Amino acid sequence: MEDWLLFPHPVPEVKHRPTEESAIAVRNWLWIVAGLVFLMVIVGGATRLTESGLSIVEWKPVTGIIPPLSEQEWIAAFEDYKKIPQYKELFPDMDLAGFQYIYAWEWAHRLLGRLIGVVFVLPLVWFWAKGRLPSSVKPKLLGILGLGALQGGVGWWMVSSGLVHRTEVAQERLAIHLVIAAFIFSACLWVAGGLGPGKPSSAHDHPGRLRGLALLILALVFVQLFMGGIVAGLRAGLVENTWPLIAGAFIPPADVLFPKELWWSNLLETPITAQFFHRMIAYVIFVFATLHLADASMNAGGKARRGAVVLFGHVVLQIALGVATLVLVEAPYAGAPHIVIALAHQAVGMGVLAVATLQARRLVADLKAY
Repeated sequence: MEDWLLFPHPVPEVKHRPTEESAIAVRNWLWIVAGLVFLMVIVGGATRLTESGLSIVEWKPVTGIIPPLSEQEWIAAFEDYKKIPQYKELFPDMDLAGFQYIYAWEWAHRLLGRLIGVVFVLPLVWFWAKGRLPSSVKPKLLGILGLGALQGGVGWWMVSSGLVHRTEVAQERLAIHLVIAAFIFSACLWVAGGLGPGKPSSAHDHPGRLRGLALLILALVFVQLFMGGIVAGLRAGLVENTWPLIAGAFIPPADVLFPKELWWSNLLETPITAQFFHRMIAYVIFVFATLHLADASMNAGGKARRGAVVLFGHVVLQIALGVATLVLVEAPYAGAPHIVIALAHQAVGMGVLAVATLQARRLVADLKAY
């Protein structure tokens, strides 16, 4: 018998290559993750608006998933909360029922964060082990995973800023926390937008200009979200509740906007300045969204044109909700009605980020199958 019959050459292993079906599965998974992050941001906004973010004064990533279950445990948690400045200065008359209400918001926020981690990590491991991820997507997903891990640490870094010398979290930390969530949300949509079958966007003329303006709008949306976090942290929406004028003028005097010697510190620490720049960035985004709509209407077709229309509509709606959030502070809209309007403003803001991301993604590169 020949040697080659006794010792046959091993058959080369055929690696499983991702298919179009795999692409659709991964894309749907990322859509789900993005949806959960969207929900996380809204719950986080409600947590901020109800002053619930400092109700849990410890960071227990694993055991913290279980809330107090007995009356003794609730009393112990309440006693911990009574030690921080927020309780002493803002809510000295709060009872146990009131504490349980704000605790529930913060607990739900942290629980949702843990759920997002599980929903992202377990399918990622499975898709990776099964060879259903293309090599170009793997580093992007690892980057999103890294942002998620960073977000958990930043969340506690934010909360810890309000436990000792303040009655609320530091506004710059709140803004950073929000922007990281926005990056995770946008990154999931960006990667998902490149998966599965699709057709070119049909940007016939000046595709570079369309693409550049879409990317600029996306960048400005991130800047606007950061300023929105600063406005929320400073409670800047509760001052100068008039529109379109602010402090009696469309552009207030320099001494009003920049009372601090370091001009940039006013952006982070002066409520009227933060609100003013939040408004101005919104106007700039509106102008660019209008130009993008006009350019796409004349020089593009298909999804590129429809995307420009949807983006413009979201921007207009977001500005309208922003104005409503600002001017409807007083009764009869104070309290729960105003919280609903403010949350709608935040939700549509994330909607603007979603459509801006997808519009930029489709103009940067055509959708391709694996």
